[in-house]
Amino acid sequence: MSVAADSPVHSSSSDDFIAYLDDALAASSPDGSSDKEVENQDELESASRTKRCKFEITDETEESTSEGIVKQNLEESVEVDVCTHPGSFGDMCIRCGQKLDGESGVTFGYIHKGLRLHDEEISRLRNTDVKNLLSRKKLYLILDLDHTLLNSTHLPQLHSEELHLLSQSDSLADVSKGSLFKLENMGMMTKLRPFVRTFLKEASEMFEMYIYTMESAVLILDDTEHAWMKHKDNLILMERYHFFGSSCLQFGFSCKSLAELKTDEDEVQGALSKILKVLKQVHYKFFDELKEDIAERDVRQVLKSVRREVLSGCVVVFSRIFHGALPSLRKMAEQLGATCLVELDDSVTHVVATDAGTEKARWAVKEKRFLVHPRWIEAANYFWEKQPEENFVLKKKQ
Repeated sequence: MSVAADSPVHSSSSDDFIAYLDDALAASSPDGSSDKEVENQDELESASRTKRCKFEITDETEESTSEGIVKQNLEESVEVDVCTHPGSFGDMCIRCGQKLDGESGVTFGYIHKGLRLHDEEISRLRNTDVKNLLSRKKLYLILDLDHTLLNSTHLPQLHSEELHLLSQSDSLADVSKGSLFKLENMGMMTKLRPFVRTFLKEASEMFEMYIYTMESAVLILDDTEHAWMKHKDNLILMERYHFFGSSCLQFGFSCKSLAELKTDEDEVQGALSKILKVLKQVHYKFFDELKEDIAERDVRQVLKSVRREVLSGCVVVFSRIFHGALPSLRKMAEQLGATCLVELDDSVTHVVATDAGTEKARWAVKEKRFLVHPRWIEAANYFWEKQPEENFVLKKKQ
């Protein structure tokens, strides 16, 4: 039986392969007059970029003796590379160099013009990267810059009460020190957020970090959710950093900036310090508390569970909240772990209102329950921590 005729794979070494099989079959046979039957089994396996073809040759020799029938099987496996063209450079395969017809795959022009990778190859590379990351007990963390890690403004936009900063900027000769930098060539001034260096140093031990350049091992830290509408479950939303007056105006705030007030966020109690605690909590739960196989863990579920702990045990009723704002406020409270009711009962712990004169607000005062402004929920959402109710008490208008 001709192996070459039946083989679906053509290789430059096919003659040597056939000769090897013939020698092996002859050596395994008890005598030259045996009946031989050769069966070819072609099994195509896909393993990343290489397909492996397996040939199984069985030599069965039957001989009648006083002791019965003797059977001998010989199985030989040979691997033959068949390029699956994982990507292309122009019209040429990046692996085997074969000229390809047409263009397919995702372009990576920012790496090199004309480079394309197929979806299967991208998936393989991504999975390899994630496995390597998890083996080092790290997750991904995507960081925004402005309003999250720093705040910048154009020099002409400095308010009159901020001009004192021009003489207080730190030297660019050593940016590892200082926090206020004047970039003359760009006509800008940048202020690093307090605690930023400690935050980045400690976070880098737990996360592979990317600056605003997604999936089950990715967290995103940003001051706005609009850029991540498809990845809200990965997002840690934090309070914006408004050091300069132009930043306040950009977002419609008429209040004085931190620079105008000649103050800044507190290093220990500031936003970055609080968010670092959240990141440490998520990291610990992901690697040390979850029991399933690490490849099956999902940081988005961990993030949800951490978020639900913020207002866990709080039972909330809303009163006199603008109808357009009520659905989002209710959803926010529930994501933070609060139970939201429509009517009052003895289980209610907080009445959230904008008017202290409503029936529900008066009930809260009478029953000694917390009567707070909606900002209490919003603050808890930003700081990932239940806020002191006394800072958000709703008082009757005089």
